Amino acid sequence: MNVAILGAGNVGTGLARALSTTRHGVVLAGRDPAKARKAADAAGSETHPVQSASLSDAIAQAEIVILALPFDAAEDLAKDHGFAGKIVIDPTNPVKDDFSGLALGFDTSAAERIAAAAPEARVVKGFNTLFAQVYENGPDMGGTPVPVFLASDDDAAKQAAMRIAGDAGFDAVDSGPLSNARYLEPLAYLNIQFGYMLGRGTQIAPAWLSR
Repeated sequence: MNVAILGAGNVGTGLARALSTTRHGVVLAGRDPAKARKAADAAGSETHPVQSASLSDAIAQAEIVILALPFDAAEDLAKDHGFAGKIVIDPTNPVKDDFSGLALGFDTSAAERIAAAAPEARVVKGFNTLFAQVYENGPDMGGTPVPVFLASDDDAAKQAAMRIAGDAGFDAVDSGPLSNARYLEPLAYLNIQFGYMLGRGTQIAPAWLSR
């Protein structure tokens, strides 16, 4: 599948690096073409290149679009482009500017707001519970693949997102309907608390154990 990652910051570059190891085509795009080219070069390698493109070209070519942007920018982009028929993966978290908590919760989520902004898109919540730094060392922690939680009301879109996550080496976890983003986003904020406020660093990831 062709994957467009919109956003050339740490999350976008990290996701591009992780997905470049798969058979899927990966394009990185941003509002600053020079920054996007630099990020694509940093994410890819000679054997697993990442392409760069303008936002409009990347979206046009893609089957899957990943909104690797701050939530407000991602919501605005969804309103502007619509992403009709596209699978849109939302890894955003609506964290307040002062990191004191989430700006949304209880009765909605960032993912549901993005779905409302782009009603013809097939929105999947996912990749939001990991620090960008996790991608630098790969999706394996001590022999255990890092979980990626994916939620959507569109089962085919969710399965496609799970497939690319699994192909990149993550443990793709079916996390139910899109409304479960209301729980995945606070989980991501708890991970931020553990990483930054409680001193555990950024090489951590939430996981469920079972037996």
